[in-house]
Amino acid sequence: MSHLLQLLALLSLMVAGAKLAGAAAVRVGQPAVFGEILIGLLLGPTFVNVLEWPVFVPAAVPHLAGVAPAPLMAVVQDLADVGVILLMFVAGLETDVDEMRRTGHVAFWSAAGGVVLPMAGGIATAAAFGMPIFWEAIFVGTILTATSVSISAQTLMELGVLRSKEGSTILGAAVIDDVMGLVVLSIVVAFAQASEPGVVQILAIVLRMAAFFVAALLVGRHFERIAAWGDRLGVSQGLLATVTVIAFVYAWAAEYVGGVAAITGSYVAGVLLTQTSFKKRIDAGVHPLTYSVLVPIFFISIGLRANGRDLGAHTAFTIALVLVAIGAKAIGCGALAKICGFSPRESLRVGVGMISRGEVGLIVAGYGLGHGLIDQDVFSASVIIVLVTTMMTPPLLRLVFPAVERHHVAVEEAIARRPDDVHGEAAAGLEESA
Repeated sequence: MSHLLQLLALLSLMVAGAKLAGAAAVRVGQPAVFGEILIGLLLGPTFVNVLEWPVFVPAAVPHLAGVAPAPLMAVVQDLADVGVILLMFVAGLETDVDEMRRTGHVAFWSAAGGVVLPMAGGIATAAAFGMPIFWEAIFVGTILTATSVSISAQTLMELGVLRSKEGSTILGAAVIDDVMGLVVLSIVVAFAQASEPGVVQILAIVLRMAAFFVAALLVGRHFERIAAWGDRLGVSQGLLATVTVIAFVYAWAAEYVGGVAAITGSYVAGVLLTQTSFKKRIDAGVHPLTYSVLVPIFFISIGLRANGRDLGAHTAFTIALVLVAIGAKAIGCGALAKICGFSPRESLRVGVGMISRGEVGLIVAGYGLGHGLIDQDVFSASVIIVLVTTMMTPPLLRLVFPAVERHHVAVEEAIARRPDDVHGEAAAGLEESA
């Protein structure tokens, strides 16, 4: 079988498997992302190791002109990386800066607690198990800063408490948390890529980062005109093509020019484009492009890269990291909410709602593995953390919130979007009926 046919067969298996597993997860009361990650683990070396099946073993015959084709996993990983860049672009489009301001100081400080304590706990845990603080332990802490807004949002909508005080705080804090996490990731990546940074190197790193962000903001002022120009090109999907190029250029510039993660650049591009009058049309075009094929490939690729069998010798580390991920996030967010005036019960609800890691945790872990900042064991442990926190957050939220009439709601695997942006009328109806 030719390399192209092998790739088509593998991509068909990955996309179909991700969507079917996601649908099955929703049927049993779990978020779709849980099923998509789990099927990836099943297809990966942890269980069936699909890439070792005879049908996917690379052919011995060169492809063209004596040049052998790239390994299947390398092609899949490139597609997954493009999917991550577009996923973070979508997250930027879905980040409502005005809403972040309106959520108030409780959401901000809860998010801050959910970044600082998990990061400190992750660093301490990794260091206790013998990892060097610079930079592996610090990157482990960075992975633990993430929060998944979509997983908590689904359960809050089912419970009819999306617009309650605690619900609004959880959603606002989750978005702010991920923005803070991206800032931390950018700083860690910039310094980790420098060899033994001295004063001059530190200054150069800061200037590179500053130059990128200043240039990004200055160019972003012209996005309205650039988008309008693309829309007037007179070609099919001119607007979508224009903004996709913007996302890719910003991702390239972030890493190549600014020395920060590429996903930071695409996220910034999304945030800037959401200020234009084309926001809804961009959103409508990018979503099918991203979620139909590329995001499923990303989730399955996580499982193909992780190997749970290797965790046998690192079981204690994995268990400790899972416990720290759960406890530090719940305590950090809940304690800051209590300090800001919430009651103990309300603070507990906020802390529980921030536990799940979801997509952003996987993105950060994947970036660390791909750039040599963490090893395979830490990456596999990170996947376990995402699965455990994703699975336990919905039942814990149902436990701490008062029993009301339950509603089934399907929420897309979004990162930064407040669900009422898409399901506003439905959410309002749920609140009224509750």
